[in-house]
Amino acid sequence: MLKLVRPTLATADVCDAVGDAAVVLPADFKDFGGRVDFAGPATTIRTLDDNSKVKETLATAGEGRVLVVDGSGSVRTSLMGGNLAALAAKNGWAGAVIYGCVRDRHELLGEDVGIKALGSCPRKTEKLGRGEVACEIAIEGVTIHPGDWIIADADGVLVTRELPSLDDSV
Repeated sequence: MLKLVRPTLATADVCDAVGDAAVVLPADFKDFGGRVDFAGPATTIRTLDDNSKVKETLATAGEGRVLVVDGSGSVRTSLMGGNLAALAAKNGWAGAVIYGCVRDRHELLGEDVGIKALGSCPRKTEKLGRGEVACEIAIEGVTIHPGDWIIADADGVLVTRELPSLDDSV
């Protein structure tokens, strides 16, 4: 079931507190996971229509990180489905931001993990082991490095170098 609670780290509050130190990802991401709000340090992947590296990465301990996948905005295949969402939740990933598509939407909603993607596509990807992990990526002109902070909620997705400290005055 979708959790709708006020985020402890709201993107609007972060923008107000740090200004241009937080960059908004301009892509029109939609919510697909069981959480709308999530935040954590980025683990990055660049791939095109092959989710082999996504699966390998989500099989590791997430430790509250956010997987950010630059799938070049492809809508030809899905880079994450129900099995990978379950794997992410089981292994402690806070969420995933997919610059591409997902599938198994009904299953994604049942997993306690945040998932933002451009849309859905029922076609699975190739499994050829292509892609690059822990690399600098760019999504619609916004550069994301491994370890950058990703903060996501119903208002959007932010990227910032360091986790801002917010006080009650925000």
